[in-house]
Amino acid sequence: MRILVTNDDGIHAPGLALAEKIAREISGDVFVVAPESDQSGVAHSLSLSDPLRMREISPRRFAIKGTPTDCVIMGVHKILDRPPDLVLSGVNCGQNVAEDVTYSGTIAAAMEGTILGIPSIAMSQVYDFFSGRQTVDWSCAQVHGAAILRRLIAVGIPANVLMNVNFPPCPAREARGVAITMQGRRSNDLMRIEDRKDGRGNAYHWISFQRGNFTPGAGTDLEALERNQISITPIKLDFTDHPTVTSLAAAFEAAP
Repeated sequence: MRILVTNDDGIHAPGLALAEKIAREISGDVFVVAPESDQSGVAHSLSLSDPLRMREISPRRFAIKGTPTDCVIMGVHKILDRPPDLVLSGVNCGQNVAEDVTYSGTIAAAMEGTILGIPSIAMSQVYDFFSGRQTVDWSCAQVHGAAILRRLIAVGIPANVLMNVNFPPCPAREARGVAITMQGRRSNDLMRIEDRKDGRGNAYHWISFQRGNFTPGAGTDLEALERNQISITPIKLDFTDHPTVTSLAAAFEAAP
């Protein structure tokens, strides 16, 4: 099995090294193609107005000056002599659940793999965002990652579906099994804009987040992580709301 490993935290991120290690527990045929620098939050963007510069770090390890989506495209169409059998994106430093999936470059890389017809899995290690990245305990992803990967490969990943895996913020021994989940939804008052001034007194603004109180929906990724479970959420490429298609079609057919 050939595995293409990528991420959105950049070529030197510890989570990428962990993803490569997990991939090598599955296969000896592993390539790494990752962004030159941190691309968190770029979602499914493409570099259409800028050139893609490629740097070979070491055999089978490449850095691309571009987005996670660019990396998958370059890996599949330029670097590899044949397509990979699996795209593994991550391990992201921080959760990718609920509405995070719409912003995430980690999810986007797996999405691009799925668009290209390649089974794709995104992996993220959750930590306490408000305590800072220095609090990240990677052990849950490190201990359980390969087993999760093997099980997903054995079960099979349907066409046009990617698998979103989130490891809870606890030591590996405290993880309470696996939950197959739905995408959750947080309250809408967690984001805020901080107003600041630079050294010359000019105003600038910074998007930030604050703690909020909300109850995770039953069966969601948010609930699973709160229970220290490993969350696996199948995500479809088709964003169409099919019930609304039916009701809209009926409404417009009835219109004069």
